[in-house]
Amino acid sequence: MSSHETSDVSQSSGEKIQGRAYILGLLTLVYTFNHVDRQILVTLLEPIKQELNLKDSQLGLLTGLAFAAFYATLGIPVAMWADRGNRRNIIALALAVWSGMTAVSGFAQNFLHLLVARMGVGIGEAGGTPPATSIIADLYPPKQRAMALGIYTSGIGIGIMIGYVLAAMVYAQYGWRVAFFVAGVPGLLLALLVRFTIKEPKRGLSEKREEHAEAPSLSETLKFIGTQKSLMWLLGGCLMICISANAYVAFISSHLQRTYNLSVMDVALPLGVMIGVIGSLGAIFLGSVCDKLSTKDLRWRPWMIGICAVVALPFSWMFLGAENVNLAYAWNIVPSFIGLIYASIAYTSSQELVPLQMRSFASAFTLFCLTLIGIGGGPLIAGGLSDYFASQGIAAPLTQALRCILIFNALSILCFVFSGLTYRADVARASIS
Repeated sequence: MSSHETSDVSQSSGEKIQGRAYILGLLTLVYTFNHVDRQILVTLLEPIKQELNLKDSQLGLLTGLAFAAFYATLGIPVAMWADRGNRRNIIALALAVWSGMTAVSGFAQNFLHLLVARMGVGIGEAGGTPPATSIIADLYPPKQRAMALGIYTSGIGIGIMIGYVLAAMVYAQYGWRVAFFVAGVPGLLLALLVRFTIKEPKRGLSEKREEHAEAPSLSETLKFIGTQKSLMWLLGGCLMICISANAYVAFISSHLQRTYNLSVMDVALPLGVMIGVIGSLGAIFLGSVCDKLSTKDLRWRPWMIGICAVVALPFSWMFLGAENVNLAYAWNIVPSFIGLIYASIAYTSSQELVPLQMRSFASAFTLFCLTLIGIGGGPLIAGGLSDYFASQGIAAPLTQALRCILIFNALSILCFVFSGLTYRADVARASIS
């Protein structure tokens, strides 16, 4: 789809803005930078650990809670701002902040310095996803929204892939500090592109719905969200998957390096391809499948994630017990392919289960839950378990910790079953509110 197709959207004044494909592509690129900045740290955990003399629990804090606490908490007020203000400007400002703080991370001389820098990254990234998903919902109607948000969430996989490869290549030549600088500076230029080439779309444009004169209060919004049972169950399931997924994202490289005596360069490209290419293709393909199934029955939104969780579980278990690294990569193909679908459907549901003027907040609320407990807790739990198992003299403590984390995947399946029970009724309720 080009920017000149009939899918172009227009403002109430009749002024044409860019084709939605351009806007979606640029927002996906922003989300890609979001995850490049995160992945640089994850890829270089082992050399950072050795130089700064850190423990696994400290690595879990750096990749998880230190970032997530600010990312999740500040996402709420930023979303309230986005439901009332210019979402494009918020995204551009947020991108500039997190990119700058990524570059600053390379100057860290100890754990505290790196901790503060990662907090700064979290502050910036709080302003990225809520306004972006709200804009996408205004450009793509419900029957295309899961695919559109699947394309957007493919930025996770693409960012992880670039982060793996970029970090490994720069580290091999110049060390881990320069890698942070190389990852951060381009984001400052992208922020200018967002600010000056995107125009703010009219809210509710894709559904031809009119927004209310004023956005509802925080208490009114929270009350409505709390009564949407399907959204609560879906968030609960996605939260547990997010705990597991982020524990693996944080430590999968370390697991492979320690288990099979590999270097950063050895694992960077294979993991980048699996999570980046295979994961991104899976998000887009499964998002499209979800849209087709959901036109017949909206309950396929939560059910799609539940089915994927069932399929991924045995492959993830076999990945951890593989006899050699090539077999480990083979077992990891299926979890990589379906690993991002929970995020795209979670964002899709957060947009269609609430009224127009709650959409940025609903996205931020979803992000708050997934980030604070999922991104914040997953690496911290895995790192803490690894340190505990090591203190008990258990062999391969990190591998054992990751096995324990799979319990969250299993528990999530029930949540998606229950979410489907009231999903259709809750969507109808949101559309008339």
